[in-house]
This record gives sequence, structure tokens and C-alpha cells, in this order.
Amino acid sequence: MPAGPRLDHIGITVADLDTVTEFFVGLGLEVQGRMAIEGEFLDTVIGMSGARTEIVMLRPPAGGTDLELSSFVRPDHVPGSPTAMANELGLRNVCFEVEDLEGVVGRLAGEGYGLVGGIGRHEDVWLMAYVRGPEGIIVSLAERIG
Repeated sequence: MPAGPRLDHIGITVADLDTVTEFFVGLGLEVQGRMAIEGEFLDTVIGMSGARTEIVMLRPPAGGTDLELSSFVRPDHVPGSPTAMANELGLRNVCFEVEDLEGVVGRLAGEGYGLVGGIGRHEDVWLMAYVRGPEGIIVSLAERIG
């Protein structure tokens, strides 16, 4: 019997590739590469003609699913909702398990990235918080406490 699908990467389209890359590197992800993509392959996959994008691939140092940041050169960006809340349809957050959640939240607050709500405790097993990063990206941070 064939194995089920394996999650290869999560893609996020951004306007400022450098700022968003710096944010995720600050969380501990490592840059695997940066490149531009254009041509028939990209046009076919995304269903647009004449597209060009620049991507950065990031990976957690312990392995796992990659994060692809993509910034379109052509066509122009279509603005998203930088204040979207958790109940808005679509991909709402990317979650990372961290050590010292409160310390990470404090550091990010010092860089201008605030909490969406507060730090929640789930059954003395997890602490979790949503942080609104650059361009309104919600990053869920979780710390295993039990």
C-alpha cells in the first residue's frame, strides 16, 4: 500500500521578502536557498502568464517541513488582509514549537511584533500564543510544559 502524502513545504506570499525572511530567521529557521523562478513551469503551476517570483526556502534546524517565502516581481502583489483574525477563511497561521514562549514573545514585542490575543494555557500541557509578524502573518508559538 502506498504511503500517504508527506507535507513538503508551506508557502507564504509576501511583499517584502527580506523583512519576512529576517523575521523567520530570528525565530531560528535557517535559509536553505534563494532564487528567482519564471517561465513555463511557474506560469503553468500558478495559472498566470509572464509571472516571475523570487523565493527563499527556510528550514527548522532540527528538520521538518520547509517554509517557502515567495515575493512576486510579476504580476504585482494583490494585497491581503494584514489584520485578519483567526476566523477569516484561508490559511491563518504557521505554528512553531519553541522553548521559553514568554521570552520569545517578549523579544518579538521588542521588535514591534505584538500578540493577537494573549498567552493561553491548555490543560497544563501547552502554552500557546499568536503573534502578528510582518505583513500581518500570524505565527503561532507553542511551548510544551507538561
